[in-house]
Amino acid sequence: MTALHARDYQPGRRGTLDGIRILDLSRLFAGNLLTQILGDFGAEVIKIEPPEGDTLRAWKTAGIATHWKIYSRNKKSLCLSLRDPRAGEIIRKLVPSAHIFIESFRPGVLEKMGLSPEALLAINPSLVIIRISGWGQSGPYAHRPGFGTVIEGIAGFAAINGFADREPVLPPMYLADGAAGLYGASAAMIALREVEMNGGRGQVVDLPLLDPLFAILSPQSANFRLTGQVKPRSGSRSTNSAPRNAYRCRDGHYVSLSGSTQKMTERLFRAISRPDLIDDPRFRTNADRLRHAEELDAIIGEFIAARTQPDTIAFFEAAEVTIGPIYDTSQIMTDPHVIAREVIADYPDADMGQIPMHHVVPRLDHTPGSIRTPAPTLGQHNRELLDGIGVTPDEYEALRLAGVVCTGVPPAR
Repeated sequence: MTALHARDYQPGRRGTLDGIRILDLSRLFAGNLLTQILGDFGAEVIKIEPPEGDTLRAWKTAGIATHWKIYSRNKKSLCLSLRDPRAGEIIRKLVPSAHIFIESFRPGVLEKMGLSPEALLAINPSLVIIRISGWGQSGPYAHRPGFGTVIEGIAGFAAINGFADREPVLPPMYLADGAAGLYGASAAMIALREVEMNGGRGQVVDLPLLDPLFAILSPQSANFRLTGQVKPRSGSRSTNSAPRNAYRCRDGHYVSLSGSTQKMTERLFRAISRPDLIDDPRFRTNADRLRHAEELDAIIGEFIAARTQPDTIAFFEAAEVTIGPIYDTSQIMTDPHVIAREVIADYPDADMGQIPMHHVVPRLDHTPGSIRTPAPTLGQHNRELLDGIGVTPDEYEALRLAGVVCTGVPPAR
């Protein structure tokens, strides 16, 4: 079995966002993905955590907090008891040196902490404040709990996911949070450009989980307006083009195949020795094929079912038809293309020896990002960060004894 490439951390490597300081009070996935992206490109990300730590620390597999280790790489940890007013004072002393401030409390909580956007902007008028929530800072649902699961239901994703004769299917991963994290990283840079390039003031970015997920599903609204019909669940078929499906091979493995253009479909028909299908009234155009997708899938499925997955892929690749294997995690980690491009690489880890992590995304050829440091232990950077705002050793010890500053405990082994 081919091994993943092993890499070392690059602690001294400069990134494009070097000099950008981020105060991250968010919890769970969206905020951590957002700051992981910016941290990969050199931003100094300060995770301000409660005594129990960020929620990602509690998401463990075999006793190891893999989510935390991966999505909090390139970050620093400051552990504060946020219920104590003295913790708020420490945060306010950090704000003047910050460029971006991120939180994911329920709307109104930040204000109760004395850290309202107005108060933060009074301290640092150029601060970009990103407020992550389920539903947004306004509207009838603003104060409801808003985990991604609920958003994935109400945004319309679950209703179109799965098979027509079965229940709607929620995604088995953090789809709403992931979309918000990606949109949030863009929003942070857009707002920061206004500050740096156009002499603008800081501003508040209202980032609910609902809006980004709905944005990538948005054509469904226009389609409904046009037709009065909602998109049905269609399994792995597409309602936009045919053929497109997951097909079972003789060895029990699956392939994904797409004929999204007319030329590709005609190439497919010739490859399976069925050029007659090109002029078949059922399959002549994409609209025809969509109406007869079940019949078309039966023809293609029968051809594929007679071959193993490797033989199927080799056959269609030789014919220049778009096809690929459907992998599970064990297979993608041993794929030669994934290994050659270091889509995943092993990094040193205190608990696992080596931990596989995704490469920096996106890839820049002149100023690429890097993985410089592992995810911090809870409160690992307390002294460093508090020294930076003038907290003396005696003052630090008093804050520690009072429980305002928390030292945390090492991750479970």
